[in-house]
Amino acid sequence: MTVNTHTATESPDDPRAYGLPLVDAHSIPAELRTLVSRVHDLVDAVANTEVDSDTLAETAAVVEGLTDRLNVARREIGTMVRRELGDGTTVLGTITNIVEGETNPAAPRLFLDRTEEGLRAEVTLNTVYQGPPGLVHGGWIAAMLDQAVGSVSSVETSPGLTARLEIDYRRPTPLFTPLEITSWVERVEGRKVFVAGRIRAHGQVTAEAHGLMIQVEVPE
Repeated sequence: MTVNTHTATESPDDPRAYGLPLVDAHSIPAELRTLVSRVHDLVDAVANTEVDSDTLAETAAVVEGLTDRLNVARREIGTMVRRELGDGTTVLGTITNIVEGETNPAAPRLFLDRTEEGLRAEVTLNTVYQGPPGLVHGGWIAAMLDQAVGSVSSVETSPGLTARLEIDYRRPTPLFTPLEITSWVERVEGRKVFVAGRIRAHGQVTAEAHGLMIQVEVPE
């Protein structure tokens, strides 16, 4: 099953105005979402398996064959996805985003939603995202906060790019624990959007972010 990546109407704030294909989230086939979930689980299984060599070789051959089948039809680089938040707000993102991509099995299933203060998500990470034993890798903490503050800047103002991001690691962030991620806009100065976010585990702050986003200029 294929997904239509083009619709008729374009506006200055539409990705298609930049020459980028656009997919509506509701048009992504349920079968693809199921496959993404299964491959997400496969990555965890591969990272932790201790099966025998024969099983590994057999599995590798099967995966290679499946990869070849999927590669016969690939999306264009830069394909965007449009989805609605709980309050009806429309948001855009790259469909293969490593943190929140709709079709990326490596993404940690981080789905931000609207709150009165900004955005919020809850996510639980397994050993695929491990740094120190039993703890989330600091790079993934930064990536999730970058996604959170960038998204809130886009939702509350307009799409932008990260110009500066400072992360304060307050305490270790554990695996296999529900993590609450929140973000909000602190102030806006012209095209500069000052943002902040934090991660909590068991109600305690494990990391905080302060950043500067620069709004993207819309082409004439």
